[in-house]
Amino acid sequence: MDVEPDLFTAAAEERQEKDPSSSPLAVRMRPRTLDEVVGQRHLLKPGSPLRRLVGEGTGPAGASSVILWGPPGIGKTTLAYVVSKATDKRFVELSAITAGVKEVRAVIDGARRASGGYGKETVLFLDEIHRFSKAQQDSLLPAVENRWVTLIAATTENPYFSVISPLLSRSLLLTLEPLTDEDLSGLMDRAVTEERGLGGAVELLDDARAHLLRIAGGDARRALTALEAAAGGALAKGEREITLQTVEEAVDRAAVKYDRDGDQHYDVASALIKSIRGSDVDAALHYLARMIEAGEDPRFIARRLMISASEDIGLADPQALPLAVAAAQAVAMIGFPEAALTLSHATIALALAPKSNAATNAIFAAREDVRNGLAGPVPPHLRDGHYKGAAKLGHAQGYVYPHDVPGAIAAQQYAPDALHGKRYYEPTRYGAEARYADVVEKVRERLKGDG
Repeated sequence: MDVEPDLFTAAAEERQEKDPSSSPLAVRMRPRTLDEVVGQRHLLKPGSPLRRLVGEGTGPAGASSVILWGPPGIGKTTLAYVVSKATDKRFVELSAITAGVKEVRAVIDGARRASGGYGKETVLFLDEIHRFSKAQQDSLLPAVENRWVTLIAATTENPYFSVISPLLSRSLLLTLEPLTDEDLSGLMDRAVTEERGLGGAVELLDDARAHLLRIAGGDARRALTALEAAAGGALAKGEREITLQTVEEAVDRAAVKYDRDGDQHYDVASALIKSIRGSDVDAALHYLARMIEAGEDPRFIARRLMISASEDIGLADPQALPLAVAAAQAVAMIGFPEAALTLSHATIALALAPKSNAATNAIFAAREDVRNGLAGPVPPHLRDGHYKGAAKLGHAQGYVYPHDVPGAIAAQQYAPDALHGKRYYEPTRYGAEARYADVVEKVRERLKGDG
């Protein structure tokens, strides 16, 4: 069984050195130096902290621990491995999902023995550090403070919320950016031509490349795994060219005819929102799936859902917007493929929610009046009365403080004279907005002094 691409066990490394062809393409194409790292140009400039950490350039290396923050599949494990190789240090990997304090202490004890007995320092790569509790993260502090290990921790969540302050203050925080199609395309070109990759045995056609980029969704591991499967399929048929059909057959996924920068991008997004507006949950899920399979940016989808929550649902379900915002935050933290679950959750909830565009119509009508010059001065009793001379101008005079009257609604004019009595918000009686429909009429009567 092949070793998972992001695991660097001693056995896997030894097997790769003896027989490189036995390792997956994603492992064989792992960068050996910082210059081979794909993307992350902002971290790889000459003189950058990451360069100094591996001994390049001048100046101190700085912190003895590093926190890598970014979405999955963009090279956090790779950077840790490259640092260990560049500095000729032992590389030990732990996952916060399965490891605990006992395993951390065992690594630290081993690092101290290796340092003392063999003079070899250790890089401890801790994946998903946000899953460690405060007590578990505390157990890392002595090793970091005494520089028994070079800690490189990876997280997909905001470290200011998920990493304890003492550890964060002792660490160099590096934010990794999502890989672009250009980054992944260059990586696939290298994988096709380099000897440690496919050695020029195949040629990647443009439409096949485009489909591989859609499949990858910004994930380098996924791109190389799919490329390897497609190359194997082509060679098995005695063909040298990797075509779109070969890719489809190899990865068992049909190409979605979808240009993320063209009309289809907007057409499918529009269909998603209109299906939600029309309460057709199944059609909405279909268009969501098309966007996901086409490699659409999950953050773009989440933004559209947030807009829909206010535009088409509004106060008919006051929880629709908080749900959409929570979904967008979750998507930003976890990325694909797991973000598909969150987007499905939100899409279903919005499609089945009661609908109202009253909030949308209200602000459109108010803005239209403002554009047409229907405004007028602010009534004197509402103007700011805190500065010297305001009283002489009559500002804030006669203002009734609502909390001083029963019901906290004072009968007074708030709108400019030109708009007094103008109604913008006309609530529906769908869902929770029925309550607002009753309330707003009573409030308006009280404001006129009729209640």
